[in-house]
Amino acid sequence: MNVNIQTVHFDADTKLVSYVEKKLSKLAQFHDRITKVDVYLKLDNIVHNIKDKVAEIKVHIPRHEFFVKQSSKSFEESFDTALDAVITQIKRKKDKQAA
Repeated sequence: MNVNIQTVHFDADTKLVSYVEKKLSKLAQFHDRITKVDVYLKLDNIVHNIKDKVAEIKVHIPRHEFFVKQSSKSFEESFDTALDAVITQIKRKKDKQAA
């Protein structure tokens, strides 16, 4: 599984990057054919004082792609919510294939 983490409008510290990588390692237990995972961490609403922290996760599986975008006041919260949503999508797809 190839993991690609990109940050937009800021530089992520090593703590955030390792947090994301540690959480992503759990994805393999939900689907064994994940080829690539793209994570985008962005600061939204830069024009205003309120900066929403957006996490986007794109999971590539042969012949299928899952995408989730979440925003909140912290990257960890955004990422956790997005990861939960993408895991739900993967489980749903796998259940359909099994049925």
